[in-house]
Amino acid sequence: MKKLQVWLPLLFSVVLIVGMWIGSGLRKNIPFSKGLFDTARPSTVQEVMDLINIRYVDSVNQDSLSDDAVQAMLGHLDPHSLYIPAVKLAEVNEDLQGNFEGIGVEFFILNDTVFTSNVLPGGPSDKAGLQTGDQFLTVNDSVVTGNINGDKIKKFLRGPAGSKVNITLLRNGKKVNTVVTRGNIPLFSVDASYMVDNTTGYIHLNKFSGTTYEEFMAAMEELQKNNLQKLVLDLRDNGGGILGEAIDIADEFLDDDKLIVYTQGTHQKKTEYRCKRPGLFEKGELVVLVDENSASASEVLAGALQDWDRATIVGRRTFGKGLVQEQYELNNGSALRLTVARYYTPLGRNIQKPYDHGRAAYRSELDNRFANGEMIHGDSAATHTGPAYKTKKGRTVYGGGGITPDVFVPFDTAAFSKEAVSLFTTQTFSRFIFTNYMQHKDYFSKFKTAAELAKGFDPTDAYNSLVAYAAKNNINLQNIPARDKEELMQRIHAYTARQIWRMEGYYEVNNTYDKEVKKALDVLKK
Repeated sequence: MKKLQVWLPLLFSVVLIVGMWIGSGLRKNIPFSKGLFDTARPSTVQEVMDLINIRYVDSVNQDSLSDDAVQAMLGHLDPHSLYIPAVKLAEVNEDLQGNFEGIGVEFFILNDTVFTSNVLPGGPSDKAGLQTGDQFLTVNDSVVTGNINGDKIKKFLRGPAGSKVNITLLRNGKKVNTVVTRGNIPLFSVDASYMVDNTTGYIHLNKFSGTTYEEFMAAMEELQKNNLQKLVLDLRDNGGGILGEAIDIADEFLDDDKLIVYTQGTHQKKTEYRCKRPGLFEKGELVVLVDENSASASEVLAGALQDWDRATIVGRRTFGKGLVQEQYELNNGSALRLTVARYYTPLGRNIQKPYDHGRAAYRSELDNRFANGEMIHGDSAATHTGPAYKTKKGRTVYGGGGITPDVFVPFDTAAFSKEAVSLFTTQTFSRFIFTNYMQHKDYFSKFKTAAELAKGFDPTDAYNSLVAYAAKNNINLQNIPARDKEELMQRIHAYTARQIWRMEGYYEVNNTYDKEVKKALDVLKK
């Protein structure tokens, strides 16, 4: 009898579990049945999805339906909470990782033919002997002439690192067969880093990816070898990225254990990020360039340097993104980038601009800056949407609506004529730059650096060639305004440098014309 008393509870438990298991199997064939052990009701969204799946008159793509449902839900949140479908996730992550897998070339499509326009030094294609101007005929036996576009050629050339791609090229009228072993191709954050003069350096950051701090440190160390005493840090058009990279860079400019930024949200406790190490450039003079496209991590960096009176901010009011996102991988291979906190500058500023009027109004906010005259005059009634703060040196800074610069530089509103605009909308200008370079390769080879090209290349003859080239494409540049001609000559100069030395060359030449860079240099001279 005692044995029965011991085993009886265990026996009841086994019977109960078996019964639940059998009942669960039966319920799978009964839509929306409810039972004694239902402990969690499906959400309304899931109920609707299930009903559509088993009752709707036509077949539907469940993945597409789910994506649309998620997008609709996020539409009620802030503008920076995003759903990333599985098919786009790899591409999105590449930019944050700072690299992708491929062969390391830039290409250009001209008259249905794919040309190599630039070869990454030391990359897979460089090692395989590819040269600027090579024409692609086949990739892995697939013909890549004729009906080809950028997306198609990317699919042909990209692939896992270590895999091989067989390429047939046309070079100087002769076929060349080569095999390229794909590798990891860097997506550089530092577009340019060079000495403007004997003591002044310049660095342009285009984003904050997983390699940004490492690239920045390498650039700074190289500049310091050349007597760096003053620095222009260009964050224009930098839309942000990884917060930690911006924090690490701020640490190189700020001393002691100064607060760089702190974050806080409804479900996230206050977290402070402070300086942790001696910085490379804690004392030298510093100007930070910003504009309306400088956002997120760029604003964290600029805000910290402004709050501590460490840098002069030059340019125009920044975008105004003071929200922090975390990315969560979902079961179907997609991802959710969800806003989890706000960030605050050392003085306690949150610079997030309002988004309570919907996403459309949020997107048009930059257009409103043009409409109310802010982009021309700097200050306006709409500029300062948040409270004012005072730095230790007495400068007034503002929360809400971005980082307001200490020195304003107006947006150049002079518009191109219709004919000049046609050069860019039809890609006639970019085709000309490549063609002109290939035709005069021997001439351009005498310039060993972008600095030499900036001083020694007169684009007048190239402009005359552009006029003739454009005419063949039904674009008449004969009677365009003098200002258009001047701007086009400057662009020929800068984009020729880009053709030869990529973005490093572009900035080194273009900055000789750039009004904001000139203003930054004036600030450093005072």
